Amino acid sequence: MSSGQNNTNSYPTWAPRFWHGMPSKVWIPHLVRNRFQVRLTRLHIAAGVSAFMPFTDLMAASQHVLFGRAIANTQLPQAPIFVLGHWRSGTTLLHELLGFDNRFASPTTFQCFAPWHFLLTEAMVTRFFGWVLPDKRPMDNMKAGWSLPQEDEFALMNLGAPTPYTYMMFPQHGFVDENTLAYDTFEPEQLARWKYLFDWFLKALTYKTQKPLILKSPPHTGRIGILREMYPDAKFIHIVRDPRKLYPSTFKLWKSLESIQGLQRPHTDEELQPFVFRCLNRMYDAFEVGRQGLTQSQIIDVRYEELVANPAGVVESIYQQLDLGGFESIRDSLTKRTQDEKEYKTNRFGLDEATETLVLQNWKSYAERYGYA
Repeated sequence: MSSGQNNTNSYPTWAPRFWHGMPSKVWIPHLVRNRFQVRLTRLHIAAGVSAFMPFTDLMAASQHVLFGRAIANTQLPQAPIFVLGHWRSGTTLLHELLGFDNRFASPTTFQCFAPWHFLLTEAMVTRFFGWVLPDKRPMDNMKAGWSLPQEDEFALMNLGAPTPYTYMMFPQHGFVDENTLAYDTFEPEQLARWKYLFDWFLKALTYKTQKPLILKSPPHTGRIGILREMYPDAKFIHIVRDPRKLYPSTFKLWKSLESIQGLQRPHTDEELQPFVFRCLNRMYDAFEVGRQGLTQSQIIDVRYEELVANPAGVVESIYQQLDLGGFESIRDSLTKRTQDEKEYKTNRFGLDEATETLVLQNWKSYAERYGYA
């Protein structure tokens, strides 16, 4: 398998990691559970989080005192819209295109980085500390920045909810919480904690923005049953991509995340490959069951290839099928975005014949169901 240029080596050592927003009650249990086994070359990262922790704790306590009751009493103006799909299927692109509609709000990178205290600190950090983030994401060529839409899964990780993303901190201690990729395999205590923290975060976002939310997180794909239970009127936009493109891009994603975010040695290719295959199958086994009974006005399937070829046309079809209204207000912005980024180059991936066969064998159901076989 060959890939495009890997940007992980250029990621600044001083730049924040996704999990730097953890307070002591989340960070310390992770250290204890993993027996403080931090790679020597990553000790400075762990020390940085620990040194910053008193500030995080202070800001978290302050936000709770000042806004805790208001957040608890906040009601969502309407059920969220969820962007679903496997990693590297185009969820980020779709999320950003939908973000042109200013009737809606999405969590920003900073809000997911610091869910415990963003109500107090976001304005200051985004104004004066934008330089601490690189201009582009290390796993691809898309823009990065504190104010751009972000996966709420990172907020859940920093809040201490069960999520498979925590494995990237200590990759040598197993793929923890992998069961939370499917709504029907949560353990009862995991489910209760996850639902509480997720709903709290959505209320905090709503309190700040006073707008309906558009959320995107690939792990939510397999949690559709939980999301439907919590928000019966929710709408879902599901995006798919050719698995022969999906696999190498996802593989590179996890390698990149482990290399940048991890405090231990990353997995070898042989160790990582089964995890990549398992995740899609676990998520989609649950997704196909969990989506049953949804009406056409609640869920739509779109293809990455069509979204890239005609962004405005695909987004318009989403608005029409889901009865969102107001598409004309963003048509010009979508057209301009397409023109401005026509020179954008995605990473190029190629599969050797043996790997392609393996991908189509392991992800046969996905390939056949969505027309990629």
